Amino acid sequence: MTVSHRTIGTGAHKVIVLHDWFGTTAGWGPFLDYLDGEAFGYALLDYRGYGQRAEVPGEFTLSEIARDTLDLADRLGWRTFSLVGHSMGGKAAQRVLAEAPERVRKLVGVAPVPACGYPLDGDAYELFHGAARRPANRRAILDLVTGRRANPRWLDQMTARSVADSRPEAVAAYLDDWTTLDFAAKISGSRLPVKVFVGEHDLALSAEAMRGTWLTHYPEAELEVLPNSGHYPMYEVPVAFATALEAFLRA
Repeated sequence: MTVSHRTIGTGAHKVIVLHDWFGTTAGWGPFLDYLDGEAFGYALLDYRGYGQRAEVPGEFTLSEIARDTLDLADRLGWRTFSLVGHSMGGKAAQRVLAEAPERVRKLVGVAPVPACGYPLDGDAYELFHGAARRPANRRAILDLVTGRRANPRWLDQMTARSVADSRPEAVAAYLDDWTTLDFAAKISGSRLPVKVFVGEHDLALSAEAMRGTWLTHYPEAELEVLPNSGHYPMYEVPVAFATALEAFLRA
């Protein structure tokens, strides 16, 4: 099966980019305009149930995302590549690493979910599990993870795009998987070059959370806190984020 995808650039360093739980390949904001297409070749794919692949049937799991990512790399002729994953996509990227460690050059997590479980309790459980079918829940989550600082128009646009570009059953299934799946033992101790970016205002996936998970799992990992940003640096600080990302990929 052909994996629909978007490409940016033709550079020698190949990079596969995995989006968040509410996003698609079109959900990276102005950040994409500032990438260096001469040095890097980027490929972005929508997950099954999202964006251009909204009607593609699937299990809607991280393992399925990993299989589709590797299939896309094969079809593009990319034997090795770096991975960039945002939020849920950060956990999906680690699933790719667990399945094919010899193919991954570098790993970048952007406000990323860790490879261990990410339990939701009480009000958080109700808020997140109601988001598949309640737009108001999605908007409340977007507001929370950006530190309750984002302007209402942006929150409304992000919510509307998320609802229009995803199937509720896919959103619900991915949530079940990324919150409960624990494969940390498969990746812990990896000496792969890893960079973790978090926004200083992210109230969910904070620097403290990264120090207890990603930086524990990857001994060589670097952590960078992005000023004036929450969970969505690709919208909040796109130029600074693109510059910092590619500095790590070039190093």
